[in-house]
Amino acid sequence: MFDKYTICEEGFRNVVRDGEVVGFELSIRIAYYRGLRLSMVEGFEVTADGETFPVERNLFTAGGRSYSYEEMEREPTGRWEFGEKAVLFVPRPGGLAPGPHTIRVIQKLRISYSPMTVVGDDTKTLAIAR
Repeated sequence: MFDKYTICEEGFRNVVRDGEVVGFELSIRIAYYRGLRLSMVEGFEVTADGETFPVERNLFTAGGRSYSYEEMEREPTGRWEFGEKAVLFVPRPGGLAPGPHTIRVIQKLRISYSPMTVVGDDTKTLAIAR
């Protein structure tokens, strides 16, 4: 529905912990016209330059709290509101090289009143700062 707005232009960067690049992160928005409980978000498939990263390893941060996919499934009250920029962390030792990358995010959302899953699919070229 709002697929083309899923990946945000800002917030794409490598993540450094204890002096080591451990992965990359990007800001994303929900591809639906309203917010949802986190337990209804079925995960995110992220592809960077043709390399796909498993849904189960990515971390999602919304409302100031980070969740694994398994934690989101069991989260009773957490929500991802429409328009809220969440952060998706993708573990990848060494992160991504500086420069442009083709990033694709597919998000799957269960809607309580609908028998089908809403799928948001967005691809953008973003750059990691040098």
